[in-house]
Amino acid sequence: MPEQRAAELVALDDALAEIAAVDPRKSQIVELRFFGGLSIEETAEVMKISAATVQREWRAARAWLQRALSNREIAEDS
Repeated sequence: MPEQRAAELVALDDALAEIAAVDPRKSQIVELRFFGGLSIEETAEVMKISAATVQREWRAARAWLQRALSNREIAEDS
């Protein structure tokens, strides 16, 4: 695995750990959607919450992760 790809995966894992500490449900949604490949509806069924809630939480989690990863990238460049 190229070194940059490994570093990206470590950064993603760190960001997921951070979001899990703040909001475990968002973390679980990311894991089911991103790593599990589940749809919004499938995720809702597994978690026993509405599809609208999954959609809203998924959107918020993605924004949070993008911001966290972007901040790490900026810190590494400094």
